[in-house]
Amino acid sequence: MALNSTPFSALNFCLKSKPTHHIKHSTKSFSALGRKCVSSPIMNKALPSTNVEGVTRRTANFHPNLWEDDFIQSLPNLPYDAPHYRERADGLVAEVKDMFNAVGAADSCAENIYKRLEMVDNVERFGIGRHFQKEIAEALDYVYRFWNESSKDLNTAALGLRVLRLHRYPVSSDVLEQFKEKDGQFIRSTSQTEEEIKSIVNLFRASLISFPEETIMDEAKAFSTMYLNQVLEKTDIISANLLQEIRFNLEYGWFSNLPGLEARHYMDIYGENCSWVKKVDNKKILGLAKLDFNINQSLHRSELQIVSRWWKESGLCKFDFMRHRHVEYFFAGCAITSEPKNSTFRIIFAKCVALTSLIDDLYDTHGTLDELKLFTKAIRRWDSSPPHYLPEYMKLAYRILYDAIIESAEQAKKIQGRDTLHLVQKAWVSYMDSVMEEAKWLSTGCIPTLKEYLENAKESVAFRTTTLEPILTLDGILPENILQKVDYPSTFNDLLCLTLRLRGDTRTFKAEADRGEVTSSISCYMKDHPNCNEEDALRHIISMLDKHLKELNKEYLKHDDVPICTKDTAFNILRCYHVFYRDGDGIGNSGKDTKNHVEKILIEPMEL
Repeated sequence: MALNSTPFSALNFCLKSKPTHHIKHSTKSFSALGRKCVSSPIMNKALPSTNVEGVTRRTANFHPNLWEDDFIQSLPNLPYDAPHYRERADGLVAEVKDMFNAVGAADSCAENIYKRLEMVDNVERFGIGRHFQKEIAEALDYVYRFWNESSKDLNTAALGLRVLRLHRYPVSSDVLEQFKEKDGQFIRSTSQTEEEIKSIVNLFRASLISFPEETIMDEAKAFSTMYLNQVLEKTDIISANLLQEIRFNLEYGWFSNLPGLEARHYMDIYGENCSWVKKVDNKKILGLAKLDFNINQSLHRSELQIVSRWWKESGLCKFDFMRHRHVEYFFAGCAITSEPKNSTFRIIFAKCVALTSLIDDLYDTHGTLDELKLFTKAIRRWDSSPPHYLPEYMKLAYRILYDAIIESAEQAKKIQGRDTLHLVQKAWVSYMDSVMEEAKWLSTGCIPTLKEYLENAKESVAFRTTTLEPILTLDGILPENILQKVDYPSTFNDLLCLTLRLRGDTRTFKAEADRGEVTSSISCYMKDHPNCNEEDALRHIISMLDKHLKELNKEYLKHDDVPICTKDTAFNILRCYHVFYRDGDGIGNSGKDTKNHVEKILIEPMEL
């Protein structure tokens, strides 16, 4: 093959083009499935492609990198890593702790319960909860002890249900039944006061943390969504800040949100002159949140420069067929966990996602089927140097991947106290096998059954390859028997992968079909049910997704012996992908909302 003899100096064709030659119109038997495959009509479309030296390669036409390394390296140093800022933050932490202690002086038990819940909710949604773990635990233990006697008003019941459930207290959604009328509808007053609206906001937020078979939560979500959308049409009855809070919660919800993203939004919403921040206690919380954000952002910028430098110096920047979104991936790492101690996690996470983008785009568009077989074989061999039979551009890809995996394994060993390279290598091999399977489907025009597609998707969605290495660098020690409860073959891992695949498909299947990648959960369901149309299939997949997200909530929030930091981070990695897929494909096209997120989290400090 011509690629095998391409000298590195002539690598331009390999790195600047994108593939499609491995698509053929075929209905022949696919041996891995042992049955007839159905080819898709999309295969008859003229697909975007290039032809260089006789090799036809599909082009995905991803827009280029939006964040050049020169810009990243030129970001000015922020002053917030100076000792006096840290001392100022420590002083505010002490003052907020005093606020927690003062809550116990409330006049009544009911008032006491609500104030404790409000304190916990405020410090957590403003992104500073890590400073108050002892105070939060004490407050929620108190709330839970008096929960049955004090959850008699909607605001307390909704806020308490959400906060207690997220902290893994066994609370039932039946607490909401008391707020329904005889006809089964939620009680609502004729006048919409700001206090009532706030209680419906909390009802909406609580309804998103639902478990399977909780009809009351579905009803609460439907009612609160309708109610709040009606409020948005009457903007004169509430403050601008509450209006923004409603919009934010309706737009981002629970799964399409992240701790850092939520904190920054709330700082923006309540950072202006408003009645909320005029209260002395709230002003202290907001002041600490802003200062803590800027201190962390100073560190995050230096980490970002490390990632950007790696992207450039490793040679990853040369592959023009792939999505260059390393800055966007690093933003996600910061929004998942901003804590200074998790610096290694953020850097390795950004690198792992960038590497899976390389492999995903290589197997989806650029590589020929013969090349991909060779690359998969090379990964299975796992030699320190790329084998001679690889094309030159694949040798570079192999070196980058190999070096990054070895580096991350060394970092994980420092935390875990043991070598985990064999686990990571196995995860990457499984991932390569699964994307190889998809490349074969693409080559033959095969659409598998939905069951086969989703089973393969547990690996091809690349959740494990972007999660396993990073979580091994966190504080939580993970012996293999514990690791298996968050990694393969756990139910938790299956649900994380499945929901990610279904969410991605509902957002990207049309764009992918236009460039020849026709296999999705939607097309597989239509193949299984020949009489249904695309709209019916999409509706079914969305229903599947909703069901599995509820199962995931329950699996995530159950008590087990997995370190909470590990489980929280794995769950938030899933949420980061949902953020990207919130309104389309925010990875393939990162020029709008995603760009704004990057600027808010990494570029723009908060005004103190």
